[in-house]
Amino acid sequence: MARKSGTKPKWGPKDEDAAANAGRELPILVSRYFADTRQVLAKRRTADTLHKLRIAGKKLRYTLELFRPLYPAGLEERLDELKKLQDWLGSAHDVAAAREIIGKRALQDHAEIAEYLDKREAAQAAGFTRYWKKTFDAKGQEAWWTDFLAQEARPPRAV
Repeated sequence: MARKSGTKPKWGPKDEDAAANAGRELPILVSRYFADTRQVLAKRRTADTLHKLRIAGKKLRYTLELFRPLYPAGLEERLDELKKLQDWLGSAHDVAAAREIIGKRALQDHAEIAEYLDKREAAQAAGFTRYWKKTFDAKGQEAWWTDFLAQEARPPRAV
């Protein structure tokens, strides 16, 4: 990935409230995530690049979750969509982890297991790619994210 999806936001001066900062910086983080993911999917994907993408998605999701009090309920729908992407990538990573646990020697001795893992990993990666292209990155989806994050942030209500 050329840029890091997890690049730190540039928070404003002390007198600027959290909602103003979130409305300015969170759309940038989301746009970077879209750009980075598109870049990864345009190339030959490896287990390592998909895992890095999964970690970038987690960092983005966790960052957005910190700002829940500033956004209306629509943020939950966006977080759910991001979680689905992570689930696909997590399943693909589980196969890579299984390969590590089993070991190269055992996989050489048991070609049927290696073949099963290859098919499983390919299916999970393909599922992620399909979900990304048809749902998450469908026409207008990046704007759905960025417009919401830019326009809907409000200072939290006093408790």
